[in-house]
Amino acid sequence: MSAKAKKRVVLPTRPEPPNVEQILEDIQSAQPNDPVFTLLTELREDLPAPGKNEDPEAKRERLYRQSQSYVEMNHRLQAACSLLKEKCKELKLAGTTLEQSISEMKQRAL
Repeated sequence: MSAKAKKRVVLPTRPEPPNVEQILEDIQSAQPNDPVFTLLTELREDLPAPGKNEDPEAKRERLYRQSQSYVEMNHRLQAACSLLKEKCKELKLAGTTLEQSISEMKQRAL
């Protein structure tokens, strides 16, 4: 057994979770184009909070906007999924190419 196999790996201690002030500072320093905050802003603008005495026309409009937002986000999710699958294939191909190159270099070295 080699000396490397006998060594125990010491992991660093887990950092403390951020406190409220750190979280607020992080939120305030976020860029305006941050995807999370962009989506939240879009949702707030598109989907007003329902009122207790909401008239039927306003309710219908709110539900329509919710449905429209859901469909749009679903299309964006499908596009992102397709892109992710494509990038995954590219990475697998790159990994295979890299493995072949490594094996060729090993054969040349011997």
